[in-house]
Amino acid sequence: MSRKVFPFATPNPVPLYLAPMAGVSESPFRRLCHAHGADVVVTEFLSAEGIRRENEATISKLRFAPEERPIGVQIFGADPTAMADAAAMVTDLFQPDFVDINFGCPVKKVVRRNGGSGCLKDLDLVQQIIRAVVQATPLPVTVKTRSGWNEEMRDPVGIALRMQDAGAKVFTLHARTRTQMYSGQANWDEIAKVVEALDIPVLGNGDIKTALDAKRMLDHTKADGLMIGRGSYGQPWIFRQTRALINGEALPETPGVHERFAIALGHARMVQEYEVDPIGAAIEFRKHLGWYVKGLPNSAELRGKLHQVRDFAEVETIFTNYLAFYEEYVARDLKADDPDISDLTCEAA
Repeated sequence: MSRKVFPFATPNPVPLYLAPMAGVSESPFRRLCHAHGADVVVTEFLSAEGIRRENEATISKLRFAPEERPIGVQIFGADPTAMADAAAMVTDLFQPDFVDINFGCPVKKVVRRNGGSGCLKDLDLVQQIIRAVVQATPLPVTVKTRSGWNEEMRDPVGIALRMQDAGAKVFTLHARTRTQMYSGQANWDEIAKVVEALDIPVLGNGDIKTALDAKRMLDHTKADGLMIGRGSYGQPWIFRQTRALINGEALPETPGVHERFAIALGHARMVQEYEVDPIGAAIEFRKHLGWYVKGLPNSAELRGKLHQVRDFAEVETIFTNYLAFYEEYVARDLKADDPDISDLTCEAA
């Protein structure tokens, strides 16, 4: 079976995407993930109405740097005309590599307007939206969706075929229904069935928490690429690790605490340069700091301090103080593991 071809150039034949995530996949994090091996990134999902009305907050989230390419802009909405207008504006003003349509977001405030996965209750509307967007832009149009609205309407292959027929050029499946939200397990068998059914590239998404999970999904589903979302939280190196496993190489070591802090500080500096409100940016960055320190010794206390920062300079001080504690912690651990050589009896005469 020949490999399916993506409608834009990707650095690797099996590309690794950073998923579009509200409040997370902003430009600094996208650049960081690219630097750590993500092949393709996607903006936060953005309202078509906000774009066409030129809402300042929405438009500001469309900014991206050249080093973020290939990049897609993801839009959502339930009005085909508004979606078409938004796609045309994005194309003219920002010229991304593709336009992605969100049919997967399960959040109530999006769904109650029939946006995101709310569209899955009306597949005729889904097709109208895709066709309208395809006609409005010369860029490839891709889609991200779920397996259905609920268990009764669960039909990932049927949904995928209708989206392909409407003009989608890449299909991403998060293999849960909307009513599942993020509970239970993503059904990777459904991704495999969609891969077999479609002529266009299919990305697998859902329950990739580590590079080993990513490789297992790829082996299980034979997907044409992978989209990693929450698995990138606090560990952008997941892309580099996954790429190594795909290439048949040994799993690269997870960064130690010093390197992890250096990556976090580098990320913080990019955010500081990107955002116009330094206090607001520092407060918003707290969630990233909590993810970076997850699993470290005494991490609860460390997170407590980091979740109170209002200035990026505070982060470096907290990290420096923690490293002093960490060195003592490691030294105590080593001493406890090693026998005291003074208690050993020399056997030699």
